[in-house]
Amino acid sequence: MYSASLILLAGILGLISGLTNIPYILEIAQGVSKIFVNFLSLISIPLIFLSIVSTISGMSSVTEMKTLGKKVLKYTILTTLIASTTALLLYIIINPVGINIASNLDTGQTGTLGSYLSYFTTIIPSNIVELFSSNYNIPGIVFFAILLSISTLHLPENNKKTLHNLFSSLFAAILKIAHLILKILPIGIWAFMTIFIKELNTESYNITGLVLYVVTIVSANIIQGFIVLPILLKIKGVSPIQTFKGMFEALTIAFFSRSSSTALPITMRCAKENLNISDRVTSFSLPLCSTINMNACAAFILITILFVSGSNGLVFSLPQMICWVFIATAAAIGNASVPMGCYFISSAFLASMNVPIYILGAILPIYTLLDMLETAINVWSDSCITTIVHKEVEI
Repeated sequence: MYSASLILLAGILGLISGLTNIPYILEIAQGVSKIFVNFLSLISIPLIFLSIVSTISGMSSVTEMKTLGKKVLKYTILTTLIASTTALLLYIIINPVGINIASNLDTGQTGTLGSYLSYFTTIIPSNIVELFSSNYNIPGIVFFAILLSISTLHLPENNKKTLHNLFSSLFAAILKIAHLILKILPIGIWAFMTIFIKELNTESYNITGLVLYVVTIVSANIIQGFIVLPILLKIKGVSPIQTFKGMFEALTIAFFSRSSSTALPITMRCAKENLNISDRVTSFSLPLCSTINMNACAAFILITILFVSGSNGLVFSLPQMICWVFIATAAAIGNASVPMGCYFISSAFLASMNVPIYILGAILPIYTLLDMLETAINVWSDSCITTIVHKEVEI
């Protein structure tokens, strides 16, 4: 397909193009990036749906599905909770707004929980057209895919086999499209890098609290990506270095595209070809992980809520902060794997608490870089969980 050196070259050329700030080149880069993302977005929804349905419908029983699902869910909750807890500890230590965390103030948490519970009602829409017409209802698509798959397992053998062949054939066709798209990956990376450098050069910010806020988020992601997840791999007898090398291409496209779903085709190919993870595990775990396993989002949501609230004089006590660890974990699991998903859900939380969100305007220019890092960490976590599940279930 292409080598890591070609990807690096594309990134360097993008850096140069962004620094030159030539309008014609920037216009081309914006067009290319839009086409590239559109192509990947086009296949991301059917890829998620068909990969889950074709995998589960081909299982011998519901028990086998439960085994994989429980393992993926277990490690997702574990790693996301660790990410949220790490974020809270770093926020307390760095304290970007210089507040007294022991202060008590009525924060209206009940309204926040109620607003978020209402979000979960969208997981079961009123019709199928509504379900697939919205790229942001990924949890709903996964829910319907699992529901359809489980129903298929209870059908007579002939019907079950017919549907499995149909879903598997459609899934194979989507993967063929994905492989064609991947041939232009270096061009896409050049375009992404060009636009990123251009945006970085057009914004300025020098507020101390904002810098400390960024440091807190970046530190939380670095700890999760380079300490927590590698330790988990080591405990399970898997080489972190080999896993990282095998998933390098997927992490690269995740970084530049800022979408776990967009990077999914590359992630699945790397897992199969570079890490030799079985089709059964890859096709079930990675689509599911790309939907619910959002380690970096949990850290971003928690830190952003506390930072923006604190900047507006809304002080949380330590027990309330601990409560936010679990809220951020739940929010991250239900978050859509699309660019700026964490940003929007954080805004919704703050708005539901009547916290002024003008500070988010200052965060927005920086968020591009944060979102790139967070998406790469999310895909790295997906890869680690999938590798561990493969090791545990494949004999």
